[in-house]
Amino acid sequence: MSDTDPLDDYIDAVGKALALAVEDAWKPMVRANLEVSLRLARLVGEFPLPDEIEPASVFAA
Repeated sequence: MSDTDPLDDYIDAVGKALALAVEDAWKPMVRANLEVSLRLARLVGEFPLPDEIEPASVFAA
């Protein structure tokens, strides 16, 4: 079992997958930004929508 936090492992894995060097000094800031993004995404995902709702129309110019 790993002693590291799953979010830290995720940051490392995504950095490798995207071929981005994430320096150790940047990781706390990257983690803080990711935590905020995940918290906001959770709010959107938990927002109740009625079954009869329709998607918005797409307009193109």
